[in-house]
Amino acid sequence: MKQCCLLIIACMAVCYSYAQQLNGRVADAQTKEVLPGVNIRLLHQFAGHQTDAQGKYTIAASAADSIEISYMGYITRQIAVATAAKMPVLYLQPRTTNLNEIIVSSSRDKQYRTEAPVAISTISPQTLQDTKATTLDKVLNKVSGVYMVDLGNEQHTMAIRQPIGYKSLFLYLEDGIPIRTTGDFNHNALIEVNMAALRNIEVIRGPASSLYGSEAVGGAVNFITMAPTWIPVAKVQVEGSNWGYKRTDVRVSGTTGKTGYAIGGYYARQTNGYMDHSDFHKLAVTAKLEHQFNDKNKWINTATLINYKTDQTGGLDSAHFFAKDYRNFQTFSYREVKALRLRSTLEHTWNSSNHTSFTAFFRNSTIGQNPFYAIRDIKNTLRANGEINKDAFQSYGAIVQHRKNIAWKQAVLITGVSVDYSPATYVADYIAIDKDKAGYYISYQPTDSVLTDYRVGLLNTAAYAQFEFSPAENLRVVAALRYDRMDYDFNNHLTPSAFTGAPSERNNFNALTPKLGLTYNLGNNRGLYANYSVGFAPPNISELYRGVKVPVLQSATYYNYEAGGWFAFAQNKGSVDVSLYTMKGTNEIVSVRNESGAYENRNTGATTHRGIEWNIKYTPLQSIFFRTGGTYAAHIFNAYTEKGVVYNNNRMNNAPQWITNTEITWKPLSLRGFRLGGEWQYVGSYYMDPANTTMYGGYHLFNARVGYQYHGFECWLNCMNLGDQLYATTAEKSAYGKSYRPGPRQTFNVGVAYTFTGKK
Repeated sequence: MKQCCLLIIACMAVCYSYAQQLNGRVADAQTKEVLPGVNIRLLHQFAGHQTDAQGKYTIAASAADSIEISYMGYITRQIAVATAAKMPVLYLQPRTTNLNEIIVSSSRDKQYRTEAPVAISTISPQTLQDTKATTLDKVLNKVSGVYMVDLGNEQHTMAIRQPIGYKSLFLYLEDGIPIRTTGDFNHNALIEVNMAALRNIEVIRGPASSLYGSEAVGGAVNFITMAPTWIPVAKVQVEGSNWGYKRTDVRVSGTTGKTGYAIGGYYARQTNGYMDHSDFHKLAVTAKLEHQFNDKNKWINTATLINYKTDQTGGLDSAHFFAKDYRNFQTFSYREVKALRLRSTLEHTWNSSNHTSFTAFFRNSTIGQNPFYAIRDIKNTLRANGEINKDAFQSYGAIVQHRKNIAWKQAVLITGVSVDYSPATYVADYIAIDKDKAGYYISYQPTDSVLTDYRVGLLNTAAYAQFEFSPAENLRVVAALRYDRMDYDFNNHLTPSAFTGAPSERNNFNALTPKLGLTYNLGNNRGLYANYSVGFAPPNISELYRGVKVPVLQSATYYNYEAGGWFAFAQNKGSVDVSLYTMKGTNEIVSVRNESGAYENRNTGATTHRGIEWNIKYTPLQSIFFRTGGTYAAHIFNAYTEKGVVYNNNRMNNAPQWITNTEITWKPLSLRGFRLGGEWQYVGSYYMDPANTTMYGGYHLFNARVGYQYHGFECWLNCMNLGDQLYATTAEKSAYGKSYRPGPRQTFNVGVAYTFTGKK
């Protein structure tokens, strides 16, 4: 009897050791966000379990066993079951030189980087954390092929596979939704981004119109906002610079039951900078609420509010620029931005093969300004002309998308429709300006004269589809097609003229944009890709209607051919990502000077853009990370005539051939939390005018960053423009002379932060 009891107890012990249920969650070690789809398996078994939509897992395991946690883009972790049982949350660290990260911008849905036949780069949460950027150019310029131009106080313009310019050739997205409406592009659109609420950034180089529609020509930049953390987290940081810049960031996040919340924002203020009349302030707040009803239904709501105002500073002439004379002759010019964006998304998973999302959104944006560039001197007097204008729109829109996985050839079909109705208004009032003998614009007087006053009903409807399949092992083919129709209902509130604008009328533009691409997996984190894509950009409403008798502009179209690949080396300690492209533009909208000396927009341009882009990451030692990226490109006029002068085969103005950014970071193992980094930004020489008569020599810029993090406390010191280099972010030549936009002088930015992390 005694032996029988002992046998029963032994059997129960054995059964209990194998029947123990291990429960927990898996989350990102940096962002504290849960990770769905993580593989959890016993070391001695091939099959395992995946975490659900809330990052939860349950697996039967023996206390003497170990489990392996693996997820694409993260360092695989092995841990004893006995240890894991004491840890309600298991954290995974992202890989530094990861090639096959998960992206969302290439297909409007989650996919692996190696399945996307496009040139795409990701700015990770770790990069955002280490850079401590006060402006977005400081992180975007780390992406190969990207030059975001700093125009001061978060004002900017962009150059991606295009020269430095101000045309609507770049699409800016927030969680896959354009920040501004089609037809009302503004090169300063990223003022409306809340930097404190970003999780990561994805940059597509080249046309992305087959999924996102118009303006996605040179590239599309998708700003992905923070997600709620599993555990309660609160962060406060303050920073300031030697040039009067002060900023405070706050972020609070957590999950209660099935509902997650996140609130993040910042207030920044600049006073007494190195240039006269260069103050600004900005308030940015984003709130997100996510509710996971169950494994099949999720509801996401996001709201962003921006309130911004800055003094405007223009470029300097040669004498003032090279003498480092930063006096500003503007004393009252300004730009003011107010924006509100609301978004609500319902996601439903029908089964393992079908997923649908419905998004409704609202946007309200107003840009008011007294622009320096609209000031015109009256000859032989101390008087000038100018204007105060306001551009505003409201948007009401919806996007419905469905994804279907098909068993045949591992196929995936993504289809969607979208509608965006955005009534827009533009008003410009004439002002009379006084100058003093020193050349300062000292005051202005409003008048009763209205220069421009119109309303445009902008309606953009679209349908798109993308089909992916694998016709052979390791080969993936992607085909996409989108149809857009843009309707402009223009109502001029003034008597039409060559200045007040065109007569009231309706215009519409249509575009069918295809994409065909393929990827080939060579194995061992190596692969090749190629694609053909088309991008288009309809005329902006200000180009189409303002200052013209009859609107005659057509959409510009761009045809892009590219190929590239990604290659891991040194036992996955390093990686190379390279792209080669040729893009031809037709019907480009350019500013042409007519016989009267005035500028007008015409479809007279045809261009060719060719280049190579590269990005190399290497970790020779565990404590050292090296990255370099850049582009070598040629931008050529094929057909461009200005005032009777033909500039065919000239290099396009404001088009650097070389742009590179290189960085090395040291994080010593003996001093956890410490980092020291150095960065070199190089912008090569370029012509300042289409005639190719004057060249700007470009610049070298060196930056240094040092920081230390201990538990929840963090401090840092960034030195931008380490050598106090005199350089221009833009250099242009016109009939009025040369103009240089001075880059920021040597700047020391110091900050401290504390993160409160709760427990569950």
